[in-house]
Amino acid sequence: MLIGVISDTHGLLRPEAMAALRGVEHILHAGDVGDIAILDRLRGIAPVTAIRGNVDVSGACAELPATDVVELGGQLFYLVHSVHDLDINAKAAGVAMVVSGHSHKAKVEVKDGVVYFNPGSAGPRRFSLPVTVGFVTVDDGVEASVMELSAG
Repeated sequence: MLIGVISDTHGLLRPEAMAALRGVEHILHAGDVGDIAILDRLRGIAPVTAIRGNVDVSGACAELPATDVVELGGQLFYLVHSVHDLDINAKAAGVAMVVSGHSHKAKVEVKDGVVYFNPGSAGPRRFSLPVTVGFVTVDDGVEASVMELSAG
């Protein structure tokens, strides 16, 4: 199973991100959506699980859950916008991957057998960081990768 992971769109869904996500079976959005229409557009590609971030304080984006858990390909994924707000023991909960955003810095890290994945930011360029989306392949386990978008 191939899962697309996106975060920190801040109201901007780049055509390059849409193109990169085509063909995935599910999309995880780790918050700071910025415009609920982004989730509708992503749903045109695949089912979406999304949470709110710290900028999602009004309108329909504010109605998104702060955290969520979804089972995909037999693996549990826990979404939280900032990994510093993680409110569960991921290993004890049987979570295979914690998906977060907020920092705009892509990162893949394994702690106690749990993969912590931040796909970086796919929205407006900030802090001179690259514009990125992520992918997770689910087989016997989970494997994360990051793709830099050629976005101006």
